[in-house]
Amino acid sequence: MMQGARSAWSWRSPLRQLSLAAGAFLTACANVVPPVSDIRAAGAVESAFVVVGAGGARLARLITTDDACPAIAVDDVTTRMQLRAAPATIAQRPTRSDPSDSKSSTFPVRVCDLSLPRDASRAIVAGRSLPLSTREPKRIVVIGDTGCRLKASEDAFQACNDGQQWPFAAVAAAAAATLPDLVIHVGDYHYRENACPAGNADCANSPWGYGWDAWDADFFAPARPLLAAAPWIFVRGNHESCNRAGQGWWRFLDFRPRAAGSDCNRASDDERGDYSDPYAVPISGDTQILVFDSSRVGVRALLPSDPMYRNYAAQLGTAFALSRNVAENLFVSHHPILGFAPDVSRPAPAVYPGNEALQSVLAPINGPSLFPSNVQALIAGHNHLFEMVSFVSAHPTQLIAGNGGTWADAPLPSPLPTGASVAPGTVIETIASTSRSGFMVLERDPDRSGLWRVEARDVHGQLMTICILRNGKTKCATGAPP
Repeated sequence: MMQGARSAWSWRSPLRQLSLAAGAFLTACANVVPPVSDIRAAGAVESAFVVVGAGGARLARLITTDDACPAIAVDDVTTRMQLRAAPATIAQRPTRSDPSDSKSSTFPVRVCDLSLPRDASRAIVAGRSLPLSTREPKRIVVIGDTGCRLKASEDAFQACNDGQQWPFAAVAAAAAATLPDLVIHVGDYHYRENACPAGNADCANSPWGYGWDAWDADFFAPARPLLAAAPWIFVRGNHESCNRAGQGWWRFLDFRPRAAGSDCNRASDDERGDYSDPYAVPISGDTQILVFDSSRVGVRALLPSDPMYRNYAAQLGTAFALSRNVAENLFVSHHPILGFAPDVSRPAPAVYPGNEALQSVLAPINGPSLFPSNVQALIAGHNHLFEMVSFVSAHPTQLIAGNGGTWADAPLPSPLPTGASVAPGTVIETIASTSRSGFMVLERDPDRSGLWRVEARDVHGQLMTICILRNGKTKCATGAPP
């Protein structure tokens, strides 16, 4: 089993190995997670990491309180990083949870970028080496929905000061200890929308709003060891839409050049700022990741006359054009299209289906299967749990990794209510789910194309369940993790 190093797990008899591996425990080696003193050695540097974008392009990105972007050494060439966003104070878009609770968004930090050459093997900035890793990742960590929930309209105030009740820092450290080649965050980085109530010691003194202080507390500080471990694909969640934390999304995380009009600073520009084109990241000669921005989608089915329908129809068309002539595609979005969420509003056990809005756009494009046959799996967050749904019908496996630290959803009822369906025409073969916090690991078989091991791990890195994904179907060693 894994002990903080590459796995010796045999792919020759995967289902037999599943039963042997189901109780394995991951030991985090001390030298895997860089100490905080090393990470912040440069003082003025708040964060430095690598962003993966379209075509697998890599960007070195740095956030600093210094008055200029620093020099960076890439292999044998030293150059100065380019300014992405200067320090600024911006009128905050009113929060969705309480418009009267808004304040200015203050960004006292400078964001710097440098596009890395395709063959770059080493990059050093501010005294630290950036994780370039391999262009054909074998081990991929997937996390999502990681921030600490402070939302007045729901009287929801998570204990941000308690590492057990808001465990994202532990999740990030445990995920870094698996030595990933790539990290995918499936969205919802920022949850601190409102001030902690007076007298609430569990979240006292927490920053809130959409400025740098809340972004740092909710994401950059706790994510530090995982940002240092591997390059990242950042997927946009609904918490990063323009009327929420979209200003920070465009400053800090999106790989595209930041541009006026698509930066979420003005409501009149939201039609641009709330949508972005899908892109593909190749991870082997026959496999790629399709990244789709679903941040603005709602729940109910859309009418073809709806502007949102037209936007998503065009963007899904682009995504499927990118998928042509590629044997294996992993479709990544924030919202799970074919996954369940618990419905606690009813007295009897009940579930919500998959995202009906995106289903309504997909059906005219691809028919009842919703996706072309070369899409093997859907990867998402949004529902605050780990979930795997595999189908007898011609639908790709749905994987959900929305259990990264924010308040967990209630567990899914087991068994599912009679007649429960994620979408018309779907027939479920197997489902595994847990509301325990943690992360997911995808590990690709180096010898057999299209074969993946899927692991659900808890906040300590302990294995909760393990599955095998192949040809769009998934089988697990255990039906549901404890």
